[in-house]
Amino acid sequence: MSSESERPRYRLPAFAEHLGMEIIEADPQRVVGRLVIGPQHSNGRDQVHGGAIMSLADTLGAIGTVLNLQRGFATTTIESKTNFLAAARGKELIGESLPLHIGRNTMVWQTTIRDTDARRVAVVTQTQLVLKLDTASRS
Repeated sequence: MSSESERPRYRLPAFAEHLGMEIIEADPQRVVGRLVIGPQHSNGRDQVHGGAIMSLADTLGAIGTVLNLQRGFATTTIESKTNFLAAARGKELIGESLPLHIGRNTMVWQTTIRDTDARRVAVVTQTQLVLKLDTASRS
């Protein structure tokens, strides 16, 4: 088992930074993030675009997976399902991602997205594939 000092650190992807996401808390069993909502996140009807909601969830689940990877491994999303439950409004979205399965080859994370009023607006379940990096091809 890898020690805490061997666990790779995550970095926020450039796309997530572009959308304005920030990570509030991140450990191998829970990732919490925020997206401050601006006009650029609108679907044109004074509500948050579903793609912004899904992007927040995907980013949080991916970070949770990265925090559980052994050195020399990477991850990619292979499946994602979103249930939209309510229109997201307000000043921010908060996402909480929890693992449903942490395996050797796949990890499954479920992320709940809430709006400013703490209303649950979406639940996203994603499967992350665990990939062994080919270190021989790197120089």
